Amino acid sequence: MSDEGLERAGAVMRVAEITHAGGPEVLRWAERPVPRPAAGEVLLRVRAFGVNRPDLLQRKGVYPPPPGASDIPGLEVCGDVLEGDCSGTSLRVGQRVVALVNGGGYADYCVVPAGQCIAAPRGLSDAEAAAIPETFFTVWHNLFQRGGLKSGEHVLVHGGASGIGSTAVQLARALGARVWVTAGTEAKCKACVELGAERAINYRSEDFAQVVREATDGRGVDVILDMVAGDYVAREVGCLADDGRLVIVAVQGGTAAAFDASLLMRRRLSITGSTLRPRSSAFKAALARSLEQQVWPLIESGRVRPRMYAVLPAAEIVRAHQLLEAGDHVGKIALTWN
Repeated sequence: MSDEGLERAGAVMRVAEITHAGGPEVLRWAERPVPRPAAGEVLLRVRAFGVNRPDLLQRKGVYPPPPGASDIPGLEVCGDVLEGDCSGTSLRVGQRVVALVNGGGYADYCVVPAGQCIAAPRGLSDAEAAAIPETFFTVWHNLFQRGGLKSGEHVLVHGGASGIGSTAVQLARALGARVWVTAGTEAKCKACVELGAERAINYRSEDFAQVVREATDGRGVDVILDMVAGDYVAREVGCLADDGRLVIVAVQGGTAAAFDASLLMRRRLSITGSTLRPRSSAFKAALARSLEQQVWPLIESGRVRPRMYAVLPAAEIVRAHQLLEAGDHVGKIALTWN
């Protein structure tokens, strides 16, 4: 549908919707009315959109959208501002932006709070730009704001080959930290070292806690970014340095964890975590401004760049979910509209 068609009553758009909880095959293409932006929102013509693990969880029925959010999956897009309320922002109609959306990204139009949009970094393709918001917002807030990672500190990133992991490795290295990662294959470990990790630990054949303690002469790491939780937590607590911080952003290994709580007191350790999707638009807008000021220069200079695993046409959304679910990827998967 052309943008001019938006002027017609009843204009429709293509969306990938979840028919019922299940595997990738439950995704189907449908038509829905083009949404209209409310106060504080803008309408984007989507150029490309990213696929992330929360989309898979929503598709499986275990991660419902927050109240008021679209039931259409998709949390990150690159697109053009078509209309809406740009007041209080630097946005303008016609501008190419990236946006962290509250839902609805798997469509050729979506609405998003204006504050959650950032001018797309120069030098990136639409697919690369669309692969930024979910992982960069998540890593910046959790690793640097909550985890307080500083230049010269040591950090352990679990799942270093994932979208979150590959982003964390690059940002941490660019900002002066020493980086260790875990990954599940030798090929993924090699890719993590190429991204900037000092040491990649194959968690299938090595004990990451032992490797970290040996590599740091028993000191441990200052920050751990954890997407596993479960029985990892006890080992993580054991390989944190004094005043270390453990930041949990996913629970792929389970929600229950048992560990020696006295270590938290004796070594002044902190355990924290967060989920981004339920946070307020005001919070996400403030996070967007912080990224624009402190991270965008790293991207535009080429020091940090989204690592792409696959760029597919939007019609192949089922395949995109299959690829992400298979777990063989290094970096991000994005889809583009023709």
